[in-house]
Amino acid sequence: MSAEFELCPGRKIGGSNPCFIIAEIGQNHQGDIEIAKKMIRMAKDCGADCAKFQKSEIEHRFTKHALERPYTSPHAWGPTYGAHKHHLEFSHQQYRELQQYANDIGIFFTASGMDEMAIEFLNEINVPFFKVASADTNNIPYLEKTAKKGRPMVISSGMQSMETMHCVYQTVKKHNPKFTFLQCTSAYPLPIEHVNLSLIPEFQKEFPDIPIGYSGHETGIHVSVAAVALGAKVLERHVTLDKTWKGSDHAASLEPAELAELVRAIRTAEMAMGSPIKQMLPCEASCHSKLGKSVVAQKPLQKGEILTLDMLTVKVAEPHGVRPENIFKLVGKKIKVDLEKDATITDAMING
Repeated sequence: MSAEFELCPGRKIGGSNPCFIIAEIGQNHQGDIEIAKKMIRMAKDCGADCAKFQKSEIEHRFTKHALERPYTSPHAWGPTYGAHKHHLEFSHQQYRELQQYANDIGIFFTASGMDEMAIEFLNEINVPFFKVASADTNNIPYLEKTAKKGRPMVISSGMQSMETMHCVYQTVKKHNPKFTFLQCTSAYPLPIEHVNLSLIPEFQKEFPDIPIGYSGHETGIHVSVAAVALGAKVLERHVTLDKTWKGSDHAASLEPAELAELVRAIRTAEMAMGSPIKQMLPCEASCHSKLGKSVVAQKPLQKGEILTLDMLTVKVAEPHGVRPENIFKLVGKKIKVDLEKDATITDAMING
């Protein structure tokens, strides 16, 4: 079983703790703080554990030329990529306002720090954990500085190799034992054949001392439920209020009814995982009483006879007697009473 640690105050992940569900709002708020608040409330109402955003200090994240290039996508919020990104980026004061709103309604709040200066700001406002986006997973200087802050880290693995993830593990582990890897494929929406859920147990094998999770960009909820059944201890899914809105992430996001159903399905799946100990359960007593079989006499038996296999058979009987799996243990034993055909054989009727 993977190690467990406290990801947020009072909320552990790993071990036997329930899956921690992150509603990734990202930039699906359209740059409108009131929509962002509605999405935080939606995440809370649907049962998610955390509402997450994406924080950039734009001039630190992008080069001047990257910001100045024309942006003609149908999802553009401005004529240049810089104008587009600035439209979607909340100010520091707005982030504090959103954080306070999340605190007030009782849901954890954090963001992916998309550059080192964003991490500094998120550390300043005391987010419970840092989310490392796939684009920064192989950014070793960024990882070292982030790990040294000492906050728990949730690290996605999109666009990376297992060799790189081992490098990430060694980099972070030197400074911070509280981190988790998420299996992730960076495509929006993600074709099912590229989900690769089989990497969840592979990650568990490669990194047995940390929890493993899943960040999904597929449509629907079934794959995410399967990820939890495979052992994902953190689940991240993009959410939206309307998939038809402008923005490239909406198509791979869950609307409120889907998110609510996902949370219910995950909690049901977790309950269904149950115990690894195989035994007859109290809830099976009624079925066993009605249909459970016992060893009975295949023919009339006389007191003192030595039992042979052809004297015995298995049937639904009343009362219950020797369990069918023990029939061979009766061979060679002496019967202590006379029995008619079909009579139940009990332990008390056998010598030795």
